[in-house]
Amino acid sequence: MANLLGKVALITGASSGIGSGTALRFAALGCKLSVTGRNSQNLDKVIQECVNAGAKSSDIHKVVGDVSKEEDLHKILQSTIDYFGKLDILVNNAGILQPGSVEMASLESYDAMMNVNVRSLFVLTKLAIPYLKQTRGNIINVSSIAGTRSFPGIAAYAMSKAAVDQLTRCTALELAPDGVRVNAVNPGVIITEVHKRGGMSEADYAKFLEHCKETHALGRPGTVDEVAQAIAFFASDATASFITGVTMPIDGGRGVMCPR
Repeated sequence: MANLLGKVALITGASSGIGSGTALRFAALGCKLSVTGRNSQNLDKVIQECVNAGAKSSDIHKVVGDVSKEEDLHKILQSTIDYFGKLDILVNNAGILQPGSVEMASLESYDAMMNVNVRSLFVLTKLAIPYLKQTRGNIINVSSIAGTRSFPGIAAYAMSKAAVDQLTRCTALELAPDGVRVNAVNPGVIITEVHKRGGMSEADYAKFLEHCKETHALGRPGTVDEVAQAIAFFASDATASFITGVTMPIDGGRGVMCPR
């Protein structure tokens, strides 16, 4: 079983969705946490849930920051090191989804997704590498099934996640000699707020989730905890010590489906 006792993990986008679920799962496994996001109140709620799951409040460090701002990325990483003195696990989870075809999407939307979904991962990974080498730690990137399969109406988002997959594989090869593992999870549709934040109405989101019964082989969308468990699997040397450079679909079979 996954064991993260005494490890220090930095989780971006930890104030909601997969990030908050991962924080909760890690806390239950004895991990010390540096949680970061833009919403301070939501981070406080996540921290309380982690404490309820068995974590000590002193083992959780909160850093409010925006990963789209390079100065905040430096602050997030340095604050984590200042508080804990080391870093074992980096979970690059923060991301945004803004729909739009190539014809209709704005360049502002394209730039926003590339900045948050790709550039922030590159920068934070670069900053974290020296510390991860010291601990022979690991990185887990949160990608998407859209990084490996093509869907209309989300071209820029899909491009950004394909870039995350390549970042995962290239970094895995570069850091393997130092004993640092790098992997990614590629979720299908997971019940979070990301689609509604991207502009989908409550009614449309309900229809979208209903349609997932047809677009996912297992007949449903996934849950945050199902992704968090996979992230914990990759994070633990007890379960994934010989795994690196993997982009794993957590998608209910969506990635292997073809229209008939």
